[in-house]
Amino acid sequence: MVVDRLRLRDFRGYAAAEVRLGPGLTVVHGRNGAGKTNLLEALYFGCTGRSCRTSNERELVRFGAQAARVEVDTRGADGREHELAVGFQPGEPKRMRVDGATVERLSDAGARPLVSVFLPDRLELVKGPPALRRSHLDALVAALWPSRAGTRRAYSQALAQRNALLGRLRAGRGSRGSLGAWDLELARHGIALRDNRAAAVAHLDARFTAIAGELGLLGAATLRYRPRSEAETAEQLAAELAERLDSDLDRGFTGHGPHRDELLLLRDGRELRVYGSQGEQRLVLLALLLAERAALEEERGAPPVLLLDDVMSELDAERRERLVERIGAAGQCVITTTDLAHVPGAGAAGVVRLRVAPGAVAEDRTPALAA
Repeated sequence: MVVDRLRLRDFRGYAAAEVRLGPGLTVVHGRNGAGKTNLLEALYFGCTGRSCRTSNERELVRFGAQAARVEVDTRGADGREHELAVGFQPGEPKRMRVDGATVERLSDAGARPLVSVFLPDRLELVKGPPALRRSHLDALVAALWPSRAGTRRAYSQALAQRNALLGRLRAGRGSRGSLGAWDLELARHGIALRDNRAAAVAHLDARFTAIAGELGLLGAATLRYRPRSEAETAEQLAAELAERLDSDLDRGFTGHGPHRDELLLLRDGRELRVYGSQGEQRLVLLALLLAERAALEEERGAPPVLLLDDVMSELDAERRERLVERIGAAGQCVITTTDLAHVPGAGAAGVVRLRVAPGAVAEDRTPALAA
C-alpha cells in the first residue's frame, strides 16, 4: 500500500495544499519554519487519525479556521485506489472515512498503509519513562500481528477493574476474597501480553544491532525486554499478585505486572537512556524504526511508509549514504531537509522533490540535481 496524493485544508499553517508523492523517495525541502514537519504530520494524521506531535489536536487547526481536513489517496499492490479522509473540529468527534464510508478508527482499514515516523521530538522514546517504550512496543505488536491487538486492551480493562476493587477495599467496602477472580483474569491477559512483547523484541534484536552498526554507532547495540514478573503461567502470576495484595492496598493500585515492564536500549550492555549522547540516542531511535520497518515487511509483506524529519542534519556524508541506500531498497519514504545536498540521490530520476514555503508547497520541477 502506497500513498499517491495528500490534500490538506486548514491544517497547521496550510490553508490548502495538494501534493503528489513518489512510489519510492520523496524529498521535502525548504527553510527552517517553512512547514516541512507540518506536512509530514498531516500525512501521518491522514493515515492514522491522530497526530504524531501533540496530544492537543486543537493545535492542528489553522489559526482563524473552524476545522482541519486531511485526505490521503492510497493504492494497493492490486492497483486498486482508495481514499482516506479525516476531519477535525475542536469540541467535536473526529470524522473519519474510508472510500466514503464512515469508520470509527482507521487502524482496522485495509486501505490504510502502515506508517513509521522519525521526529527529533521522539527522542523521548529513548530518554523518557518506560511507559512510552511499553506503548510503542504494544503498537508494534498490533502492527505485526493485528489479531493480537486486543490483548493490550483486555489487560488494561482487567487492570482497571482490579484497581477499582482495591479502591473499594481501601474504603472498607467489598471482600478480599473477590480479588482472586480478577487476579487470574489479569494474569491470563498479562502472560499473553508479555509473550507478545517478547516475540516482537526477538523479531527486532538482530536487525537493530546490524542497522545501528551500519549507521555508525560505536559498540554493540542491543534490545532487551525486561518483564517485571518471572512467572511462566497465569496461575503463577496470579499467585504473585496475591502475595503483593497488602502493598497494593497501601498504594491503592496494582504495582506488579506487565504494566511495569521495561524495554531497554543498550550499547555494550549500558542503557543509552542514561549513558548515550544525544547524537547516539538519535542513531539508536533511527535504528529501532528501521529495524521495525524490516520486521513489518517480513511479517506483513510490505514495509510501512517511512517519514523522516530532519534526520540528515546530524549525520556525516558516509552515514547519509548508508541511510539512503537502506531506505531506498524497498518501500516508500518521505524525508525532509533544509538542504537537498544532504540527501544523496535527491536528484535521481523517479525521486519526487517538494519545495515548501510558509503556507505553500509545490512539486520542484527544476532540472534534476546530480545524483
